[in-house]
Amino acid sequence: MPNLGLPEILLILMVALLIFGPRKLPELGKSIGQALREFRGHTSAASTELRGLVEAQPVGVQPATLEPVTVQPVTVQPAIPQPVQAASVKETEA
Repeated sequence: MPNLGLPEILLILMVALLIFGPRKLPELGKSIGQALREFRGHTSAASTELRGLVEAQPVGVQPATLEPVTVQPVTVQPAIPQPVQAASVKETEA
């Protein structure tokens, strides 16, 4: 991104003066300045917190590994019912 020189800044200020007028321009500058201050404050707080987290973790320490789990075999009963013995049926005469 190219740097802004004096002519470019003057052109931007002239356009802003034409768009917003002389009464709104100071309020606009004040609100932009306040927004930039808040943004810088939040970014510095976030970077400070991130640096603290990075420095708190010891260097060279490996994360804990999981131990293998032994599984005991289980016997499963079949879900198919046992065959039913056919009962003797007497035929009835009609």
